[in-house]
Amino acid sequence: MHFTSEQRLDDAVLEREFTLGEIPGILWTPASASAPAPLILLSPPPLGLRKTYPRLVARARHAAADGFATATIELPGSGDRPRWPAAEQARADLRRAMEACEPVSDEIIDALILPLVDKSVPEWQAALDALLSLPEIGGPVGYSGGVISIGTRLAVVEPRISAAVLFAGSFVPRAMFEEARQVTIPLHVLLQWDDEGNDRQAALDLFDAFGSKEKTLHANMGGHTGVPQSAGDEAGRFLARHLK
Repeated sequence: MHFTSEQRLDDAVLEREFTLGEIPGILWTPASASAPAPLILLSPPPLGLRKTYPRLVARARHAAADGFATATIELPGSGDRPRWPAAEQARADLRRAMEACEPVSDEIIDALILPLVDKSVPEWQAALDALLSLPEIGGPVGYSGGVISIGTRLAVVEPRISAAVLFAGSFVPRAMFEEARQVTIPLHVLLQWDDEGNDRQAALDLFDAFGSKEKTLHANMGGHTGVPQSAGDEAGRFLARHLK
């Protein structure tokens, strides 16, 4: 892990950009922390860190106020990372289907999501290795964000993650339902009821499939970007209960 920049945000949060091989990322830590801070992995949507930075830094500020460090990395094919022709083709096929008001086929969903999960999860694990080696970062570790299939896979294969907030705002391949049954950590799932780009029934079915004994579904009216502040606050309280 190589840090490339450093700045303080309102003297309360230290923000450092880093690279991990070819992967860009950002680490936020409470500026006044006197002991290693528990860590929350903030998974971004596949839009690029520059576009999603305002939302990510807002979540990081709230987490820092509760004593948490947070980190994010750029997803494969997003932002300044090399173009990924197969992913771009899958996104083009999805746009064509939605513009024609046609059902989104399982083949399109699989091509869009499964390779992204396969590439992203090992990168998150490598980032976690590097982050936990820093003296200012300690356990336990939580996960927060989407794509929900990435969070599902990580919850299965990464034992260092103790609890997860999952955003139900992306398409779900059928193969992920079997993986969801293997998830056992506490979950808090956020669902926008009127999300124009999300299959609501698939999100509900995925929630039902999760094998966790403790799981909460927090549903709100509104579209994809209309998550109310109260829902974010409740998700923060969920992570605080399980990571402190």
